[in-house]
Order: sequence, then structure tokens, then C-alpha cells
Amino acid sequence: MSKRILSGIQPSGILHLGNYFGMMLPAIDLQHEGDAYYFIANYHALTTVRDPDKLREFTRGAAVDFLASGLDPEKATLFLQSEVPEVAELAWILSTLTPMGLMERCHSYKDKLAKGLTPSLGLFSYPALMAADILLYNSDVVPVGRDQKQHIEVTRDLALKFNEAYGDVFKLPEPSIRESVAVVPGIDGQKMSKSYGNTLELFLEEKPLRKQVMRIITDSTPVEAPKDPANSTIISLYKLFATPEQVAEMENSFRAGGLGYGHYKQQLFEIMLAGLAPIRERRAELLADPAQVDAVLRRGAERARTEATKTLERVRKAVGIR
Repeated sequence: MSKRILSGIQPSGILHLGNYFGMMLPAIDLQHEGDAYYFIANYHALTTVRDPDKLREFTRGAAVDFLASGLDPEKATLFLQSEVPEVAELAWILSTLTPMGLMERCHSYKDKLAKGLTPSLGLFSYPALMAADILLYNSDVVPVGRDQKQHIEVTRDLALKFNEAYGDVFKLPEPSIRESVAVVPGIDGQKMSKSYGNTLELFLEEKPLRKQVMRIITDSTPVEAPKDPANSTIISLYKLFATPEQVAEMENSFRAGGLGYGHYKQQLFEIMLAGLAPIRERRAELLADPAQVDAVLRRGAERARTEATKTLERVRKAVGIR
């Protein structure tokens, strides 16, 4: 039996290069390695997005962008989290076994508070819903970045607590840490994130995209002076699209001096535009045929809900509410 792979992306804004290289491309690669289930986490997005029109726009956009980027609906199941309401029931059942201390130790809650988000029960109990996302589909492998490994540990803890209380119902998922995926820097050099306002949007029009690239923060090294490529945001982003030879050429040019950062930003913009051209074309085709996207999401939800219903029946029977 092939392994079940599960991953999700939260539609809390317009997707950017960090989403693309950090989550979407690794997930698309994994669709060839097992039975892949990928969902758009619009329940999770309710913790930060309070505009219903925006939430609908971001949710639809995430699905279209995933398909444009190479997700094959014949190999992977793509669906909206909200189309499988069983996940909310499972999250509640898991929450009755969840120690408060476990939630209090979750760094994601602390990080979001540090960014100024208003505390809410949903934000606090976010890991319990994430555990339900994972356990509902009998997931074997959950690809995550190192900074998200704690969520899988929480899921395993809750599965163990449930199994100890009610019998062997859940399998324990394993994290697949994406060591090879570098942190994608934003235009300010920090990790690219919607909450930092430092993103390069994946499908931004040509002129606005160039404007964003030109806003990349650099130091004040004079044009004629050598420049250090080691900690350059420009170089880090260029590496995502360029060949090793092209990267080496830009790094050598940095060290030689004689060219300003604006020149290198233009090079970055041009290689980004060329590299993203195929998925931009595919996205335009999908936007012109919304029925195709609707059909993919409908089929995905049907498959996902079939699996979810089986799991929830076992859970309900185990706890005594069948």
C-alpha cells in the first residue's frame, strides 16, 4: 500500500515566492511518491482573515495557483478544508484530551501574539485543528519545514493520548523535514511572510513585480566598490531561478565591483519573469475556465470526505457517541 501524504496551505493572503518554493513545489514533487492529499486551509485562515470576500478570493486563488504550479489532480487530491466538516468534529473530540500546557508551549501561538495578532481561542487551539487535519486522513507522512515540526509532535501526542484512552484508532504520522528547502528571504532580508509585508507575489503583473524587486533592501556600498555576495538577499533569490554557473557569475561580479545593486536587481527581475512564465500561462488558462477548477475541487472534496467519514465513524464508536 502506498504511503498517505498530507499537506495544507493557509489562504491568508496572496501567495508569494516563499509559499511556492517552501511548500508548493515540494508538495508537487511528492505527488509522485504516494497517495497525496492537499488542502486549502480556509478554516485556519479564519484566525486572521475577517473579510469574507477576501477569504473567498484567497481560497480560490490558492487552489488555482496550486494547479498552475503543477499539481496533477489525477495524482493528488486537492480540496478545501471547509468542504470536509468532519475535521471540525474531530478537532473538538481531540480538544477534550488536549492538555492546556501542551497548547501553551506551542511556539506558533507565541509568534503570532508577538506579531500583534489578537489572542483568540481559535488561535490558541490551532494545533488541535491541525492535528485533526492530519489524523482524519490516516496520514503517514506530513512534509513540513523545521519550524513546523512541533505541530507534528503535538499531533503524535494527541493520537497517543486518544489511543491510550480509547484503543488503537489512529496511526502515528511522521514528519518529513524539508532540509533542502532554504528559507526564502523577503525584500527586507527577513523570512518572506505575508505578516511581515515583505513578499514578492507569485503572479504579480510585470511592472508591479519589477517595482517590488527594486525595493529589495541593500547596504550602502558604492557602485565602484566590491560587494559581499554572502549575505545578499539578491543573490539568495537569484539562486532560486538561476543555474549554478549563473549564480557564480553574479557572485564574481559582486566581488569585482563596478556595478550598482540596481543592475543586479534588474537581472533578478528578468530571470524571475522567465522562470515563472510557464506557470503564469497555465494560471491564465485556469482563470479562463473556472468550471475546470470547480470540478477538481468537487472531486477532491468527495474523495477526502469519503476517507474522513470512515475515520470519524471509528472515532465516534470508540468514544461512545455513535
